[in-house]
Amino acid sequence: MKIGIIGAGNIGGNLTRRLTALGHDVSVANSRGPHTLTALAEETGATPVPVAEAARGAEVVVVTVPLKAVPDLPSGLFDEAADGVAVIDTGNYYPRQRDGRIAAIEDDGLTESRWTERHLGHPVIKAFNGTYAQDILDRPLPAGAPDRMALPVAGDDEAAKAKVRSLIDDLGFDTVDAGGLDDSWRQQPDTPVYGLRAGAEAVAKALTEASPERTADFRG
Repeated sequence: MKIGIIGAGNIGGNLTRRLTALGHDVSVANSRGPHTLTALAEETGATPVPVAEAARGAEVVVVTVPLKAVPDLPSGLFDEAADGVAVIDTGNYYPRQRDGRIAAIEDDGLTESRWTERHLGHPVIKAFNGTYAQDILDRPLPAGAPDRMALPVAGDDEAAKAKVRSLIDDLGFDTVDAGGLDDSWRQQPDTPVYGLRAGAEAVAKALTEASPERTADFRG
């Protein structure tokens, strides 16, 4: 597939490494410009592009930038993407550590990914937000392996969700359907599933044990 990755930090960089290794055609962008991605491009064979071009022709786009940077992404970002493009949001809201207070999340009760979706103007699938970046490289296992990790995946677009779950399976991880985007609070920071390295049964159980109440460390 043709895949665009916006953000070349720990998650974006390691997804670039794994997806190119699987044979996908990957374009990668960051806020500092393509010239800063030369080393990653040489390592992986990915194509560095400006952010505005990252989704061009892409069947899947991964948005993996700090939440506070989402409103700064270009408008019309997905105008030239492939029909039915699946957009993966890996983001988390860290009001005290990084993002500042976002009223729509704090006061209006939007989930983090619903807020991101509204800014992007395109449906998103929430995945990888509670995954340790190094695990993307170190913990893939074949389907059916007894210790295979599972990742929660939330979203409203069933076709896009299926595409994302299939891609995660190819990357070496099981998935658990975590419901619609308004249910994605179950995998936000400081929930039982966040950072959980476990199989599908334990991940599904952790999702049911989540509380919608934000803990003090994750309120602005």
